[in-house]
Amino acid sequence: MTEKQQVGASYWLETAPGGPHPALADDLEVDVAVIGAGIAGLCTAWELTRAGRSVAVLDAGRIAAGVTGHTTAKVTALHTLVYDKLRRTRGSEGARLYARSQSEAIEHTADVVAELGIDCEWERRSACTFVRDESGVAELRAEARAAREAGLPASFVTETGLPFPVAGAVEVADQVQFHPRKYLLALAREIVARGGRVHEDTTVLGLEEGTPRRLSTSTGATVTARDVVVATHYPVFDRALLFTRLSPRRELVVAGPIPADRDPGGMYITTEENTRSVRTAPFGEDGTRRLLVVTGEHFTPGTGDTRARFDLLAAWARKHFPEVELTHFWATQDNDPTDTVPLVGPLHPGARHTYVATGFGGWGMSGGMMAGLLLTAQITGGECEWSGLYDPRRLASTVREAPSFLKHQAQVAGHFVGDRLRPSPPVEALPPGEGAVVRADGGRLAVYRDDDGALHAVSARCTHLGCLVDFNAAERAWECPCHGSRFDTDGKVIQGPATRPLERRDI
Repeated sequence: MTEKQQVGASYWLETAPGGPHPALADDLEVDVAVIGAGIAGLCTAWELTRAGRSVAVLDAGRIAAGVTGHTTAKVTALHTLVYDKLRRTRGSEGARLYARSQSEAIEHTADVVAELGIDCEWERRSACTFVRDESGVAELRAEARAAREAGLPASFVTETGLPFPVAGAVEVADQVQFHPRKYLLALAREIVARGGRVHEDTTVLGLEEGTPRRLSTSTGATVTARDVVVATHYPVFDRALLFTRLSPRRELVVAGPIPADRDPGGMYITTEENTRSVRTAPFGEDGTRRLLVVTGEHFTPGTGDTRARFDLLAAWARKHFPEVELTHFWATQDNDPTDTVPLVGPLHPGARHTYVATGFGGWGMSGGMMAGLLLTAQITGGECEWSGLYDPRRLASTVREAPSFLKHQAQVAGHFVGDRLRPSPPVEALPPGEGAVVRADGGRLAVYRDDDGALHAVSARCTHLGCLVDFNAAERAWECPCHGSRFDTDGKVIQGPATRPLERRDI
C-alpha cells in the first residue's frame, strides 16, 4: 500500500457521520435493554419500540460504526453456498425456513424504509454467486436446485454483468443493496422520537440475571430491565460458552468511483481467490459515476501480512475495472458459526429473559433484520416459525457438524500455545509504524513504535481469555487470533468480545 492508500474510515461512515448520542449518566429502568447498536441491535430496538416497549440501546462506541459501519451492505437471502449444505444438515424444511426468514426480513425492512421515508440508497439488484473454474459448476448447480427448493427464485446462469467470463453462477433477482449508516441513523432517530433511549460511549461490563436483570456500565450507571438483548456482534458475556462455536474472520474492502456505464449491475460473490465480492453504490450527484466496492482476502485476525492482502485485492480490482480510482481502504469482521446457522434467541439453556444475536457468517444485513423480528416475537410473546432453527441452545447440529467445531477449537488451542513459542524480535529493530510482541520480565509485551519514534507498550495477553495478540500493520491495531478482540496501539478496546483494555506497561 502507498502512503496515499492508508486504511481509514469506511465510505459509509465518511458519508453519513451522524450526530452524537450521550453516554448513560444516570441509573435507568426500562422494559428492554439492548447491548450493541449495530444492525441487529437497532432493528431489535426499533421493533420493540414500535411494539410499545420502553427500550434503551447501549453501545461502547458510536452507533452503527462497528462491524455494521464497515460492511459491504448487501441485503440478500442468497448467502454464497448455504442451501445445499442446509438441505443435507437440516433437511429441506430447515433450508425452507432459512430462506423464508431471510426473505421476509428483507421485505419487512423495505416496508420500514417506505413507511418512514428513509433516504438510504435502497436499490433492487440481482445477487449472484459465481465461479470461473469449471470444477465449481456442479456445486453451483446443486446450490441453485437447493435454493429453488427452499423457495428462492434462484436460477443457474452462465452470463453475468461482470467484465470477465464465468463458468456459472446462481442468480436470485430482486435483492437489495443500501447505505447501512443512513438507514440505521434514521432508525435511531425514530427510536428516540418514540421515547426510546440511545447511549453511545457506554460499555456494558456486567450482567446480573436476577429478577429483574441489571447491567453495570463503564459510566458507573446501572440499567435495570425485564429483558436484555446481547447484540454486540461477538457476545461480551462468556457464560453461554458461545465463543467455542464462533470463528472470527476479518475481510478487506477497497472502493472507488468508476464510470456508470462500467457498473456490473448486480451483487456478486465467489469463494475462489480467497473470496471476491463486488457491488456498486450511488456516487456523486450527476449520475455519471458509481462507487465500486470490492471485498475479499479473508483471514483470521492477528495472522499474516494485511498490507500484502490489501495489495492483492487492489490489484484484482484494477485488473478487472481498469478505470477505477481506489479512494477507500477499510476492513470488516464477521463471526462464522461452526454449524452454519446464526445463533439468535435465549442466551443460554437457563436463560429466561436474556437473548443473543450473533454468528451471522458474513451476512449480517439480512441476518440482523431477521434477528430484530425473531427477538421481538420472543420478548413480546409472539409466534415465530423459525425460532427453533436459530435457537442458540441447539445441540443436534453442533454434534452433526462436529468437525468444524473441533477444527475451530484446535486452531484456538494452537494459537494459545504456539504463539507463546514464537521468537521475539529486538525492540530496537522496530521501525516507525510497526509493532511486535516481545519477551520482557518473563512475560510478553505488545510494543508499537509510533511515527515519531516513541514506544508504546501494553500487555500482549488479550483481556478476554488470555491469548496473545499480534500486530496488524495495515490498520495499526493489536488483534487476538483466538476470538477476534481488537485493540488500538495504546491498548484501548476497538472490538470485542474483550471489554477491558490491554494493560499499559513500561519498557
